Amino acid sequence: MGEKGFDDPRFFGAYVHTLRWNCVTATDPKLFQAPFRAGIRIDAYQLEPLRKALLLPRVNLFIADDVGLGKTIEAGLIASEMLLRRRVREVVVACPPSMLYQWKDELETRFGLTFEILDRAYLERIRQERGYGVNPWTTFPRFIVSHRLLIDETYAGPLRDWLDNLRPGSLLIFDEAHHAAPSSGSKYAIDSRFTRAIRDLAARFEYRLFLSATPHNGHSNSFSALLEILDPHRFTRRVKALKSRLDEVMVRRLKEDIREVHGGFPKRNVVQIDLKNLPETAPELQLSRRLEEYRTARESRYAGATKRQQAEAALLVCGLQQRLLSSIEAFAKTLRVHRATMERIWAGEQNTAKAATPTAALSLLTESPDADDERSQQTEEDQSAETDAAVVAATLGTSGRNESADIVRERELLDSMEQISGAARGQPDARVRHLIEWIRQHMCADVRLSGERSSASGAVWNDLRLLIFTEWDDTKRYLVAQLRAAIQGTELAEHRIDVFHGPMPPDKREAIKRAFNLPPSKHPIRILIATDAAREGLNLQAHCWNLFHFDVP
Repeated sequence: MGEKGFDDPRFFGAYVHTLRWNCVTATDPKLFQAPFRAGIRIDAYQLEPLRKALLLPRVNLFIADDVGLGKTIEAGLIASEMLLRRRVREVVVACPPSMLYQWKDELETRFGLTFEILDRAYLERIRQERGYGVNPWTTFPRFIVSHRLLIDETYAGPLRDWLDNLRPGSLLIFDEAHHAAPSSGSKYAIDSRFTRAIRDLAARFEYRLFLSATPHNGHSNSFSALLEILDPHRFTRRVKALKSRLDEVMVRRLKEDIREVHGGFPKRNVVQIDLKNLPETAPELQLSRRLEEYRTARESRYAGATKRQQAEAALLVCGLQQRLLSSIEAFAKTLRVHRATMERIWAGEQNTAKAATPTAALSLLTESPDADDERSQQTEEDQSAETDAAVVAATLGTSGRNESADIVRERELLDSMEQISGAARGQPDARVRHLIEWIRQHMCADVRLSGERSSASGAVWNDLRLLIFTEWDDTKRYLVAQLRAAIQGTELAEHRIDVFHGPMPPDKREAIKRAFNLPPSKHPIRILIATDAAREGLNLQAHCWNLFHFDVP
């Protein structure tokens, strides 16, 4: 007997029951610990991935729930449960760059799991503290790493050394896993560099947890190749996955399904806004007609070219069309680069015979760099320079095909489009006018177009918040200028608009996200203009339920 005597029977009984519960829940796959240790309110449907994971002899699970159902929560529950059961000792989370801090914050605040972000700053700090020869992956049991660093040998090499052929007790949580699917839907789906990196690294983890709201890209070959990375014993690339096998390792629910059973999810209304009764002289309509004429006029230039060359030429015009459907500002900038290159070609100052448009450059014609592209982290000036270079390369690569090209008609159309877009850029178009009118009706009656008189004296902003999305940086800058001019003079106008985009410091991105998610009474921000940086996984819905997609799809 100890010096303090026997414990109270009820206290000692609680201790014994705790030991028994910990022992039984470490062996019985149908009893959970993690939900009771997490600092969150868990919905019943979020326990299904945990239940399915524990029934597997080795956790290789694909969580493919719809956006907003809480895949991060479900993954956190599985990781926490596996750690509590001592089945897992080390965890690596791989996610897009924009999601690093969100993953770190959610795992720490909701599950009490501290993770380190393994990036250049962490690598430099470890080398200063422990020496250059120390493998950074051995310095902590839980890491979060960006997708793009997994194809960088500086980080991937030490990770392979740490994992060896197979590291027992290691768990890989792979967010936005569809990025690793081969991009081609052909018979032999071609692996990208990122696909090859994930295929090599994932096989070295004992447990794998893939997350994606869009697991299937429409091509069964690509999907089966992704499933093979998850579980090579059940799936083989180029062999269609059987539903019975897929059900064993995949959890897929849509919001509509959960809403019918569980409720609690507001219905998302996607509304197409048609702008009618525009005059025929509207710059948007004039430019659209002339661009179609220009496309037709250029067809004779490459009529006898190869299919690849014709595709490149079509892609150039498609890029101009996309920018016009985003804003005249974006269109005018790209058109100016294309026109200047054509002038050099017509003057004989530019040799087109040696020009070849690289595939990487072609992608910039129709889409901005995504979150996993290193170019998304460049400054806006560098991104703009690369896009201009892609336009120049595509113009050179598709402009010397046929001497029968109607140069006079091409020049006439380019002159006309440049004149119209030059006069209209910087002015509010029909979409901006509608957007400003919506803000005036729903958010602040003092908002007005430049030159208009305010109809409401002393009107203040209400608590409504608005998210505006555009893919192009030129359109983003155009929108910021138009909206700042429209709200000038309103209450706290300088604090009402902010911008969320790729090439900005992580601490500033987190500050903007926190501000936008604070109650409106605690922060004056009301409008957030976002580019691709906010496309995947960011939680911006705490006090915002209105989103405008500014680009015409």
